[in-house]
Formats: sequence, C-alpha cells, structure tokens
Amino acid sequence: MELFLQAEFWLAVGQIIMIDVLLGGDNAVVIALACRQLSPALRTKGIVWGTVGAIVLRVILIFFALTLLKISFLKLIGAVLLIWIGVKLLMPEGDDEHGNIQASDRLWSAVKTVIVADFVMSLDNVIAIAGAAEGAGGDHKMPLVIFGLLVSIPIIVWGSQLVIKLMERFPAVILIGGMLLGWIAGHMAVSDPVLMPWTADAAGELVPAVKYAASAGGAILVWVLGKYLGRGKSKVGQADV
Repeated sequence: MELFLQAEFWLAVGQIIMIDVLLGGDNAVVIALACRQLSPALRTKGIVWGTVGAIVLRVILIFFALTLLKISFLKLIGAVLLIWIGVKLLMPEGDDEHGNIQASDRLWSAVKTVIVADFVMSLDNVIAIAGAAEGAGGDHKMPLVIFGLLVSIPIIVWGSQLVIKLMERFPAVILIGGMLLGWIAGHMAVSDPVLMPWTADAAGELVPAVKYAASAGGAILVWVLGKYLGRGKSKVGQADV
C-alpha cells in the first residue's frame, strides 16, 4: 500500500498510460482490422483476448528490456531510439502501414494475428515504457509497468477513437507526447552505467541538475527535430502532388 502513496509512482503510471495511448493507436487499428470479419458475437471476444495476449507479451518483453538496460551503452542506444520514436510521432503520417494485416472469420486465428502483429510493432512501446519505469527508480518497476498497462487497456480498446479525435482537434496532445518521450530519453541517457561516474553523486544517485537538464534537453531535441524534419516531409509531399 505504501507504493500507492508515492508521487513518483503515480507520475510514472501517468507517463506509461500516456505513452501507451499515444503509441497504441497502431494497436487499436490492428485489433480492428484483424477482427473485422468475425461475427458480432465473436468480435468482442476477439478484441478482448487479442488485447490480453498482446499485453501479456508486452509485459514479458518489458521485463527483458528492464534487465538489459542495466548493461552499459544499452540505455544510450535506447535513448537514441526513443528520440527517433518521438520525432516520428510529430511528423506527418505517410501511407497506410496496415494494409497487410489479414482479417479472419475464426476467433483464434484473429487473436493470433493481433498478438503477432503487436509483437512486431511493440518495440516503441516497450522501450518507452521501460524508460518511464526506470525513471521512477526503486524496486517496483515491474508492478509499475503491469499496473500502468492494465489501466491503459480499456483506454486503448474502447477509448482509441476518442483519443484519435482529441489528437486531431488538439495537435498539442501529440507534441506533448513526443516531448515526453524525449524527456524520458534524456533521463535514460545520463543514467547509463557508462556515464554514471560523471552524472551520479557519492550515493550513486543521479545529480538532480544533470537529470533535469538532460531530460529537458531530450524534450527540446524531439521538438526541434520533429518540427524541422516534419517541415521537410511536408514540402516533399506537396512537390509530389
């Protein structure tokens, strides 16, 4: 119970939910496409079981990610990937990437499609959520990850359309999400074991000034790169037209 009274816990849960909602749009699309040919009676079961299977798989992947992040240089690599994921989130969308998702009129075939597709597409979520859990510190990383994912399930499955409409109406939601990934990336980078001799204090904890400067720097970097590359992509798209 003491865990639920800590501000850092709820801050990290909020980050995980926001990450999963922003990066979970693809997952909602996959679920819809894979289950579209199921009968109405089976469609809800397909959505629920496909989502449960995908979430369990993601928890397993995040467990390995949290373990691997203890190895030198892997946090730096993860931070670079997070920066790129945040930048991609801010750039104009290209062609539909879900055209190869096969629908099925059989329940377990549709569930398998959802789980396999989610496995292929989960790298961004896994890295981002592992980074948010790492940032919370302490010995409660996996409970934090599981709790955050469980809370986000109904948001992804039943609230995805609402979230998409909010993003279309308020583009700032996407900007905040992209910069959040940059914030987590900055913190992840300076907490890499190879840099800790220079970024940590005598107790082995990150120096607050370094932590917040790196986090803010990551957020600003995502914003600047997203704006610059997005502008270039828009010009290319207009030229093609």
